[in-house]
Amino acid sequence: MKSNKAFTMVELMVVVLIVGILAAVAIPLMSGRVDASKWSEAKAAMGTIATAIRAYAAEKGAAGVSATPSLADLGISTAELDGTYFTTGCYAISDVAVSASGVVSFKIVCTAATSTRSNKPSKPAKMTLTGSGTGQVFTES
Repeated sequence: MKSNKAFTMVELMVVVLIVGILAAVAIPLMSGRVDASKWSEAKAAMGTIATAIRAYAAEKGAAGVSATPSLADLGISTAELDGTYFTTGCYAISDVAVSASGVVSFKIVCTAATSTRSNKPSKPAKMTLTGSGTGQVFTES
C-alpha cells in the first residue's frame, strides 16, 4: 500500500495566510523602532555636549559661565556633531548655570526638522536633554 505524505493546497494556503497576518502586524511595530534608533544618535551627541558643558563650567567657574555657550566655547568642533541623521545645526544650548555649590544645570534641544539629512527621523519632532543636580532627563516633544 502506497502512502501519500504531502501537504494539501488548503494546508499550504493556511500557512501562507498566517505568515501574512504576522507580517502585517510586525511591520508597523518595527517602523516605530527605526525612528527610535535614529534618535539614539542625537542622544549620544547631546550627552557629549552635556559633558563638555560640565567641563566648561568647571574651568570657568560660576561667574564666567555663559547661559548660552557656543560649541566653540565648549571645545566641540562642528564636524564632531555631524552624523548620519542629524547635523550640527540641530542642537541648541540654553539655560546653562552654575550654582554657588557648583551644581551645573543646562538645557540642550535637538530639532529633527533643522537637519539637512534626507533620512532624518519624523517622530518626535524634538528631543530635550535637561540636566541639573539631580541628574539628566530626556523628554520628547
